[in-house]
Amino acid sequence: MEKYEKLEKVGEGTYGKVYKAKDKETGQLVALKKTRLEMDEEGVPPTALREVSLLQLLSQSLYVVRLLCVEHVHHHKSGKPLLYLVFEYLDTDLKKYIDSHRKGPNPRPLPSSLVQSFLFQLCKGVAHCHSHGVLHRDLKPQNLLLDQGKGVLKIADLGLGRAFTVPLKSYTHEIVTLWYRAPEVLLGSTHYSTAVDMWSVGCIFAEMVRRQALFPGDSEFQQLLHIFRLLGTPSEKQWPGVSSLRDWHVYPQWEPQNLTRAVPSLEPEGVDLLSVTAKGQSPADHTSYQDSLSY
Repeated sequence: MEKYEKLEKVGEGTYGKVYKAKDKETGQLVALKKTRLEMDEEGVPPTALREVSLLQLLSQSLYVVRLLCVEHVHHHKSGKPLLYLVFEYLDTDLKKYIDSHRKGPNPRPLPSSLVQSFLFQLCKGVAHCHSHGVLHRDLKPQNLLLDQGKGVLKIADLGLGRAFTVPLKSYTHEIVTLWYRAPEVLLGSTHYSTAVDMWSVGCIFAEMVRRQALFPGDSEFQQLLHIFRLLGTPSEKQWPGVSSLRDWHVYPQWEPQNLTRAVPSLEPEGVDLLSVTAKGQSPADHTSYQDSLSY
């Protein structure tokens, strides 16, 4: 690690601390992701190897943060080997960018062309992950890094992504950050697929337009109420099996609202696109909220 100069800690990733650093030889800025997964006598744990090979495969996309290399180092105190993942460094994220347009001395909407560009890049990145059998499962503005100079958006923190197979495996319940969490996950479904990411994409799209979260729930129950108030309470007819999901309760019967109320500044084509993301995507054995999506 002598070839990198650590500049500052920039956050905590899924597996450990993340530092902004500089490659002393080239001057290139990088993000160092220090993994908590310490290697044993037999070398790198298979879980870490899988994560690394997956990241290398996915980061061939322009729309996914690039993994530049992997460094094995020996911890100076414990002597145990550690793994550092070296990523390209991007100067900000979508959350900070949206906040800068909402707060500060010059609050203003994000230009329509920019929302369009960021959404296009996000969809391309998500489609790339899905085409390689990987769900991200934690898409949120903080995980979308921006190169402001080039107007480029890239998906980061694929730590929770995992290969999915057909038939669908049972997944853990606690995954996506609350505000961007799909209703099937909130209701305790153990079988889900690409629709959970597309739901998050829709929430992020609306947030870029509104400059505030679409469904800012502070508990799983409140999150569902936010969703049902806008999109209507799902019925067995719309979503077969919904009332037998683990966390289903009897909810107030809300009628679907016109989405324009939530995003009044969005043109009709944009509202139409947003309504499509709310419908999720239908794997053969599970219908997501309201119908199916092809993107």
